[in-house]
Amino acid sequence: MAISAKLLGEDEYIVVDTRTHWKALIFPVFLLLVVAAGGGFLAAIVPAGSLQTPARIAIGVVGLLVLIVFGAKPFLNWFFSTYTLTNRRLITRHGILTRTGRDIPLMRINDVSYEHGLIDRMLGCGTLQIQSASEGGHVVLPDVPHVEMMHLKMSDLLFGGPDGKPGDGYLDDEAPPEHQRIRSQRPADEPDSETLFSSDDNDRR
Repeated sequence: MAISAKLLGEDEYIVVDTRTHWKALIFPVFLLLVVAAGGGFLAAIVPAGSLQTPARIAIGVVGLLVLIVFGAKPFLNWFFSTYTLTNRRLITRHGILTRTGRDIPLMRINDVSYEHGLIDRMLGCGTLQIQSASEGGHVVLPDVPHVEMMHLKMSDLLFGGPDGKPGDGYLDDEAPPEHQRIRSQRPADEPDSETLFSSDDNDRR
């Protein structure tokens, strides 16, 4: 399930890796039980005779087709839909035959929130909502397992944890981009661009 290490950048590591919530399997499992029970009942009441065996085979084939058409697709969609959070980006992958994916750099994310209704709280999942600075910046990730924990992990990477470490996925010894550096990180010998007059100018006056 984890994304291949070959697809990770230098010093990039996985923080959270998960599929969508198992609630997507409720319908396929229910359908399997209904088809199995119904098929078994119909096969049992087929009258004895030369047509008994062909009739039972036909019942089994119909049941199998129903499972493939209505049950296999939801299962495969669940199996191939993954959310991966690294210390650099959020990676989503979906699709069975045609795979679609999206990578959102954490440094482009402006806000992250979540919501989950009563049923989602009972099942332990929810919807993660992300606002990024890129085009089409509103991203909705449905059926995220343990959505509160995912939200907490992303918040720590984005905005720093309680120990005050830098956010946006930067390592302890890694400097953020120039436009994200706070004024306190400016070298002491660099003049403040907001200072209108230097001390030398004041002395001349």
